[in-house]
Amino acid sequence: GGLHKFINRRDRPLITDSGGFQVFSLAYGSVHEELSTGGELKRASKKGRGTTSHGNGPPVKVTEEGVVFRSYRDGRKIPLTPESTVQAQKSFGADIIIPLDELPPYHIDPKVLEDSVEKTHRWEARSLNEHLKNVKEQAMYCVIHGGLSRELRKKSMDYLTSLPFDGYSIGGSLGKNSDELNKLLQWMMPLLNENVGDVDRRSKPRHLLGIADEPSVKNAVLNGIDTMDSCYPTRLARHGTLLSREGKIHIKSGKYSRQYGVPIDPECSCSTCQQYDRPYMWHLLKAKEPVFMSLATIHNIQYMNDLMAEQRQLILEDKI
Repeated sequence: GGLHKFINRRDRPLITDSGGFQVFSLAYGSVHEELSTGGELKRASKKGRGTTSHGNGPPVKVTEEGVVFRSYRDGRKIPLTPESTVQAQKSFGADIIIPLDELPPYHIDPKVLEDSVEKTHRWEARSLNEHLKNVKEQAMYCVIHGGLSRELRKKSMDYLTSLPFDGYSIGGSLGKNSDELNKLLQWMMPLLNENVGDVDRRSKPRHLLGIADEPSVKNAVLNGIDTMDSCYPTRLARHGTLLSREGKIHIKSGKYSRQYGVPIDPECSCSTCQQYDRPYMWHLLKAKEPVFMSLATIHNIQYMNDLMAEQRQLILEDKI
């Protein structure tokens, strides 16, 4: 039945990724930070077999064929190739498939970054070939790379948009803050509005990978991004930060412990805000009650849904 039936999302589209982001995060990024600093992943691994490092070399090995990574839970080697990740996403019933790409860190030697972009292009071409063997009414977006290098970004755009992908996603290192991301998009998006020869760039959707903080969302919409994905709202929720129209609420602060009758966001219609107040959420977090993460996540996702509904309405009213 696929993911639509499994999660009861029968009438709405699903976008899935190759897992490359999570794999490369084992070497650097959010997952690496969790493992090295004693976060929730490290605590989970201690409950399983072995340790996080398993004493068997680096957690990620990259070759031309693909990636081999070690599970942080049991040390088992798991291979990913462009072809296998497409096959998996097709079997899940994804509506939009993202191909395997290499995710280099923000600070990287320019030559290493160039080599990484070239490898990613080869992987994406292989992914597309695998996809085209049996399209099955599924779409595939490319992933434009190049870090903050405009030369590499343009090279990536020109090559990938020449291939028959159904949409364009923007990935890789997108800057160290919202300002750098905004400057990158201000430069990139006009280029994606330019048709080149027989290539119709303008009509294809654009997706921004891994971004969902509010300033970046609003800037992305202004620059012509259609869709975005990120763990941002759910990760904030797990760590005690709640989104609201008043700004971020760090609910562990004692000042929220006596705001009786005040929901997280008085304008929010989510079930958490309709039933519970800030002192109760403060209590759940301080008591380390697992239900806190569920209630906080429900709220943060509703907040993001409201934010995007607002952006869509502004577009319909020609205000942005």
